[in-house]
Amino acid sequence: MNFLKRAFWSMKAKKGKTLLQLVIFTVICVFVLSGLTIQSAAKASSELARQELGGSVTLQVDREAAMEKQQSEQSESDGPPQFTSTPISLDDAESIAALDHVKSYNYSVSASANAEDFDNIESSTSTDDSSDTESDQAPGGDQGRGGMVQADLTVNGTLTSDEAESFSDGEAEIVDGRGIEESDAGSNVAVIEQTLAEENDLEVGDTINISSASDEDTTQELEIVGIYGTSSAGSDQAMNFSFLNPYNTIYVPYTAANTLKGEDYTDTVESVTYQMDDAENIDAFIAAAEKTDVDFDVYQLDANDDLYQQMVGPIENVASFAKNIVYLVTIAGAVILALIVMLSIRERKYEMGVLMAIGEKKWKLAGQFITEIVVIAIVAVGLSSIFGNPIANVLGNQLLDQQTTASAETTTTSMQQGPGGGGPMGGGGPGQAVSDAFSQPSEAISSLNINVTWENILILGGIGLAVAIIAALIPSISILRLQPKNILTKQE
Repeated sequence: MNFLKRAFWSMKAKKGKTLLQLVIFTVICVFVLSGLTIQSAAKASSELARQELGGSVTLQVDREAAMEKQQSEQSESDGPPQFTSTPISLDDAESIAALDHVKSYNYSVSASANAEDFDNIESSTSTDDSSDTESDQAPGGDQGRGGMVQADLTVNGTLTSDEAESFSDGEAEIVDGRGIEESDAGSNVAVIEQTLAEENDLEVGDTINISSASDEDTTQELEIVGIYGTSSAGSDQAMNFSFLNPYNTIYVPYTAANTLKGEDYTDTVESVTYQMDDAENIDAFIAAAEKTDVDFDVYQLDANDDLYQQMVGPIENVASFAKNIVYLVTIAGAVILALIVMLSIRERKYEMGVLMAIGEKKWKLAGQFITEIVVIAIVAVGLSSIFGNPIANVLGNQLLDQQTTASAETTTTSMQQGPGGGGPMGGGGPGQAVSDAFSQPSEAISSLNINVTWENILILGGIGLAVAIIAALIPSISILRLQPKNILTKQE
């Protein structure tokens, strides 16, 4: 009789054992398929997150190197070293912006100013008496000009306000008019905060006058082109320094901010943030930038892909766990099936001895056993393709929830301890900003889009057939190496 027919009749005659093997094989296939589909979904989600977030690289002054240089130059003098910032030329900034993988870029210039024909929003602890004597240290490099200067406003110069940090992270939003645009370079326009506008009855189209905090003779008339609202509560220091109050921050083109800082800052910026098309390209971008003519003894490139890393961290952990599931279940399944098939074959030693005694070839006997388990494997793969998808969705999303929760708890603990574990950071300060930034990605990807694909089924089929053949072949060899006479004699 043909060994294929014998395999069919044998399976039909031993329905119990056939069903047991089918159930075990189906369970193995379901878990292997779940691991494969979770891996595929995690990879797709990670790639999507990488493309959407991109990551950023910031070109700025290497402050550590600059301070070391100042200390070296003043080592023989009696006075303390003073840090001076070297602005970045537009030529250097644009030469790096022309490199591959740059999706967009933005300039940043920070200056301080006083309100001339309108009132700033006073801090809660300030009084009319103290406002005349209060000296606020101005930002934007003015600290290095010999002391403390009074300042009402923080002026943020930018290429486009949409790319400014407060707007890009959702903390600030235009409520009327428009933001600063690239075409505004060279123009005297401004975007002011909603509370500041309401307190002074200002609206889009009005003009305001400000003066430089470091040189009161330098004044500017700015046309209000937009009004924004902010959700920032400011830092604790905002209670003492007016210019740190988030309501007193105005956005202008970077050229207008440079005018406030002085002629030495013409055609320069303090920092440039380059948004990457893909976080994976950050290293390649930095390597290419370091080959340009920019003096990296003075400047440095800082990569920032924290949001991407925070988002994909739980996903990568899930993918790694799913990969381990595939390996573990495959190996364990092969061992379990091999033991079951071995016991089954050992019970059929007499059948094998009779068949070999009447001249049946050994390879056909092995083929019969392999056929039986392969048929079971094919049916198991088919069943797992039906039940695997819902099981994979439940398992994958539970794993993602666990990893996301663990990641959020770790981040919260780190933020509460502060740098070096020294204690919690002040409310509303840098620590809070970092904590908020890290909490956003956890909400961005809360589930995996898990779907069984033909690729997953083909891989599962290959694994299933390999397991079936190995599970049937190894115990068959141990029996088939015996002679028919020895098999029948021991059986009797």
